[in-house]
Amino acid sequence: MAQNSAVTNAVLYQRQGTLDKARSEIDKAVQNPKTSDKAKTWYTRGEVYDAMAASPIYGKTLAPGEGAKIAFESYQKAIQLDGKDGEYGKLATAKMDNLFGAALNAGVESYNAQKYDDAINSYKMAQQIRPQDTTAYLYAAYAAEAKQDFASAKESYNKLMGINYKSPQMYNRLLQIARQEKDEKAAMDVIQQALKAYPNNKGFMLEELNMLLSAGQGAQAMDKIDKAIAADPTNANLYAVKGSILDQNKQPEQALAAYKKAVEIDPNNFDAQFNLGVYNYNKAADLYTKASRMSLATYQKSGKKMEADGKKYFEVSLPYFEKALQLQPNDRAVISSLQKVYVRLGRNADAERMNAKLEALKK
Repeated sequence: MAQNSAVTNAVLYQRQGTLDKARSEIDKAVQNPKTSDKAKTWYTRGEVYDAMAASPIYGKTLAPGEGAKIAFESYQKAIQLDGKDGEYGKLATAKMDNLFGAALNAGVESYNAQKYDDAINSYKMAQQIRPQDTTAYLYAAYAAEAKQDFASAKESYNKLMGINYKSPQMYNRLLQIARQEKDEKAAMDVIQQALKAYPNNKGFMLEELNMLLSAGQGAQAMDKIDKAIAADPTNANLYAVKGSILDQNKQPEQALAAYKKAVEIDPNNFDAQFNLGVYNYNKAADLYTKASRMSLATYQKSGKKMEADGKKYFEVSLPYFEKALQLQPNDRAVISSLQKVYVRLGRNADAERMNAKLEALKK
């Protein structure tokens, strides 16, 4: 009875709200051989530290994450001693669910304090409580990246994939890690995984093709995109990607045909609309540049005609840029391009409108 009194006292002190005294009593109880093998002892210890972690007063007496960690370990021990169907085993199992949020919060607190190891430990505890919840794995990956521990970050991302989690952001993070580690094979592996999950993602398609181009496999890149088009001829994204690759290969006329095909299939394809605008804008700019470099005599002979032709290209570019702006109203590249075209066409009010839009986006 004397030995059990420490557990009883801890329960009473906890109910009274004097958690420091409850902590002192229960810490003695878990060290005493007479009470250390009792599920009630460990469940009570979990409750005391759980309450301390949640208290704005007593929480300050604990290290970041300490309350949630000790509560978790205590509830685990209670379940181990009593089984999930025992009186305290059932109570501990229910309490474990409540600890998930506490563990996450402790991790966030440590992360914000740049205590990344403590944050990762808290997130790992949250993972143990809810193994199928993706949040703790993501946060653990972010914390590992923050401390430049790319191996641990990859481990967390791989665990996410193991529970069938998918997101473009995750694959992009893994791709960035591979590039920071200068591991081109790993980068290509990531892109292959990303394309398996998101086969029509333009960004991932371009990444793969650019890798092939960088590796001197331009023919393979074009062959790959052409095969994809043959298999899915109504996919506007594929034509837009092909146009981008041809642009990078300095084949603007072929790129133009690809972009036109993309717009023909899907008039709302932003990339194709914008790049058609860019193609005609560049044609116009080249003609104006050539005219500006002419001698006076040459300019008087053919410069005006060259500028008139350039103006026509600016006019052709305009509806493409306007459609692109309609599709993505806050795209700075589109707004800037439109502002320049409006100036060239003497539409000063429209040019000012685009300039004001750009300034508003900077704020």
